[in-house]
Amino acid sequence: MSQTVAARPTYGNWRLPRRPGVGPLGPVGTVGAFVGLVLVLLASLSSLYAALVTLVAVLVPILPLAVRTRDGRSLYQLAAVRIGWALRTSSGSHTYVSGPLSNRPDGRFSPPGLLAGVRALDGRDTRNRPFGVLCHGRDRYTVVLACEPNGGTLVDPDQVDLWVAAWGQWLARLGLEPGLHGASVVVDTAPDTGVRLAHEVLPRITPHAPPAARAVMEELVRQHCSASYSTSTYIALTFGPVGRRRGTRHMVDDLAVRMKGLVAGLAESGGGAAHPLSAERIAEVVRVAYDPAAAAQLPEAATRPGGSGLRWDDAGPSAAVESVSSYAHDSGVSRTWMLTEAPRGTVHSGVLRSLLEPVPGVRRKRVALLYRPIDQALSARIVEADRRAAHFTASAGWGMVRARASAEVRAAEQVAAEEAAGAGLVEFSMLLTVTVDTVPDLPEAALAVAGMQTGSRLSMRPADRMQAAAFACSLPVGILPWEHTLVPFRLREAL
Repeated sequence: MSQTVAARPTYGNWRLPRRPGVGPLGPVGTVGAFVGLVLVLLASLSSLYAALVTLVAVLVPILPLAVRTRDGRSLYQLAAVRIGWALRTSSGSHTYVSGPLSNRPDGRFSPPGLLAGVRALDGRDTRNRPFGVLCHGRDRYTVVLACEPNGGTLVDPDQVDLWVAAWGQWLARLGLEPGLHGASVVVDTAPDTGVRLAHEVLPRITPHAPPAARAVMEELVRQHCSASYSTSTYIALTFGPVGRRRGTRHMVDDLAVRMKGLVAGLAESGGGAAHPLSAERIAEVVRVAYDPAAAAQLPEAATRPGGSGLRWDDAGPSAAVESVSSYAHDSGVSRTWMLTEAPRGTVHSGVLRSLLEPVPGVRRKRVALLYRPIDQALSARIVEADRRAAHFTASAGWGMVRARASAEVRAAEQVAAEEAAGAGLVEFSMLLTVTVDTVPDLPEAALAVAGMQTGSRLSMRPADRMQAAAFACSLPVGILPWEHTLVPFRLREAL
């Protein structure tokens, strides 16, 4: 009697698009190097001294592009981060104070940094459900969905495989959404306050219940509050106007009509029941992120008639101070890590499980997956350019083709074949934010993050000297990092 065991499905083949170039130089650096070589040859016709001077003038701007760190950053990028940090500290913009005692004319607790110019509007979808729209600068509008994903415990592997396939199809459909500029999935984990459980259980206890039974129920509620964790999942979708420029109200009405299609497909991918968040609920999420101590009061206030009444203009911290490696805000101190390299090779569906699990001693933890869907026309050009770059890199070596170059060619060919068959192309990254009570608690939290990275086979680095911006990008508010850089990201990739 023989028994056949089905192999677990694996996933992978994500890769960083590579541009053709000589060594670590990109297209711009390679063209600059060849132009400089021609200039040196022309100068050598005059004199050796002129050739040496020209060579030095060429090497000075080219060498910072050739020297790369372990995570692929050039010296220019390192210098830009340090110069930006020096300018912020010298001007005092790394500190933030709001409220009636600050010098703000409105006296409100507005969110700082990248969220300073954001406005919140209310709308209603075709099912008459309220939803909030965050209006960013540059004509960007964000809607936030909340969902309750199905857990993976006691679930058949075939069902998990179907969920992953449906999630891939949902991401591929984002590339077909008109005006969609980016999406983010934020998983927020924190100790459960027990307010919702107490409001559900305690009022149901009859006054005539035996004292022993009442004591048991009350003790269960207290123990649940101290030993359990709550996990919230949010999906933020950021849109821009399509075609001619339209007003804000037209965009809100357009998003109200498209809300049903945006929610469709999440249940099939294991996302459970999804619904849009109102402007008040979005403000509560941001408020708790900046002030973790408010997590115990806001749910209780939300159960009262009229809700908590929190507005977006009061969702920010009363004070915040950014340092090199941390970001202090109201009742918490946070540190954010950024993804530098996805897991190499193939992985199983639970590769991020250790990263999403609760961490004892941590006040809050957020894992934000950032997606940039690419439309079909641009996807074909990117895939073909990546394929040509892989072949160029493999054929540029001397002797036998290296194993990594050969693997790059196979991966590029597979991506090209899948894209030609109708698969979508999505660029992604990830942020991990950990919030603790005090600064001395950060080293222990950093050790826990290092262990989670090892379990997930990820390479991440702290967002030093840009902790405030990284903290805002990890919130479910639709901040797209690639749209907030001085140098366009396409030009930065070419460098």
